[in-house]
Amino acid sequence: MITLNEWQQQGQFAFINGQKIFTRQGGDKNAPVLLLIHGFPSASWDWEGMWEKLTEHYYVITLDMLGFGLSDKPKDARYLISEQADIFETFLQNLGIHDYHILAHDYGDTVAQELLARQVNGSSDNSKRRIDSVCFLNGGLFPETHKPILIQKLLLSPLGPLVSKFINKQKFADNLQQIFGPATPPTPEVIETLWQLLTHNNGLAVMHKLINYIPQRQQYRERWVDAIINSSIPIKLVAGAKDPISGKHMIQRYRELIPNANVAEMSALGHYPQIEDADAITAEYLSFRSNVN
Repeated sequence: MITLNEWQQQGQFAFINGQKIFTRQGGDKNAPVLLLIHGFPSASWDWEGMWEKLTEHYYVITLDMLGFGLSDKPKDARYLISEQADIFETFLQNLGIHDYHILAHDYGDTVAQELLARQVNGSSDNSKRRIDSVCFLNGGLFPETHKPILIQKLLLSPLGPLVSKFINKQKFADNLQQIFGPATPPTPEVIETLWQLLTHNNGLAVMHKLINYIPQRQQYRERWVDAIINSSIPIKLVAGAKDPISGKHMIQRYRELIPNANVAEMSALGHYPQIEDADAITAEYLSFRSNVN
């Protein structure tokens, strides 16, 4: 396991769109580019178990999004999905990247959908860059199938700012236990690391703002779902079926809505498949890419 200290030491901070953002890159710069987009409420460290193997095949880049992990967490930010997508586009532009692949999870799925929508619709500056493939892990791709757990509902309520003040490490651990697969629970080290990332830079104070991605998914459902349906690039869903938030029910909806759906259902895994069984998810991803090359 790559510890959080090692992860931070091997990355660097960059000022992107006026914010201090933690970034990480690895692998051969001449290899195909793979962009990793993390979920809520964690950070890019989620990919640590896949990092070594992925960097053998790709130039892998990632960052902690605004409000997450080691990056800035301004209290006055709106935390729009479109703004997170803007940060990624600037990041790619600064690195001189033109073509890239995406592997995304949870909140990151929604950011990937926005980036994909820009490509499908020919909008924004995305014409200078091209997404060549997308792989989604568990996430609320369809708001009608998203089943938020209690803490998410409370954070979304008018009590959100107050609720976040009462979140402690034990409550956080209990919530993680709910959403991991029964056979693949989070280890004490995972809980400790994700808690450190959540509380870094007073992160609890912006949780009720970050959770606004849920109503944004409802607001932009047509744009973001159509981006998957109308895209001409290879797309795959790899998802843990034991996830109570976006598991078996979301997988079923994906198969209903997406033509020729490419799906790998991980029967024993929950909401964080890349943490629960990094080797299995890496193998699924590499298989996807080898079959579409």
